[in-house]
Amino acid sequence: MKHRTVITGLAAVLCLGVGIAMAGPEHDHGTKKADFASVSPKCPVMGGTIDFNVSSETKDGPVYFCCGGCIGRFEASPDKYTKKVATQREALAKLDKVQVKCPVSGKPVDTKVSLEHDGKTIYFFCPDCRDKFKKDPAKYATGLANSYTYQTICPVMGHKINPMSFGVLPTGETIYYCCNGCDSKLLSSPAKYNKKLVAQGININWAKVKEMIKKKGDSKGHDHDDGHGHDHGDHP
Repeated sequence: MKHRTVITGLAAVLCLGVGIAMAGPEHDHGTKKADFASVSPKCPVMGGTIDFNVSSETKDGPVYFCCGGCIGRFEASPDKYTKKVATQREALAKLDKVQVKCPVSGKPVDTKVSLEHDGKTIYFFCPDCRDKFKKDPAKYATGLANSYTYQTICPVMGHKINPMSFGVLPTGETIYYCCNGCDSKLLSSPAKYNKKLVAQGININWAKVKEMIKKKGDSKGHDHDDGHGHDHGDHP
């Protein structure tokens, strides 16, 4: 079973999403959405409150856990947790979410590339991805189910996120913002803005982030432009 836990470190630099869309994916509205604290989705393994940074991708969408140790236990016997996963998904359905990944390539979406499907607007990385999805939507149903984030509010400005404005921390977590520029404010004073992340089920080890950025700076200088998240064009 394919999975991803974003707790493990990736690059030891901050990776910034470039390009700001004038309009982006609408939030998954319909009925009035609850907040994370009131819903408090539970880990199907241990029963603790989930952390959106700890997940396993399934054909029906991510399953979230309270800690990394629960992933292996779930994947070893997923049928054992069917009812508790269903309960978690009932809770998650009460939360707002935003599509941030292309269902075809898994890359960040370009909000200028979209189509209507089953009454919803679906976004893609590039026109080629859109064409592939249009020909066979069922083939990419799993990708679509795993293409959303529940971190829908910018921790700095408190506005709705723009899926094309994001940063990948050296510890691996992706944080979304309403606009480019908010990332530097967050990193300069994480304690000031962290409550807005925690309130959305996003938990960051800021001490480890600071340590990894410092190590990278000591070894290569303070170049935070090693790899950008958006280079929209044809696939290589």
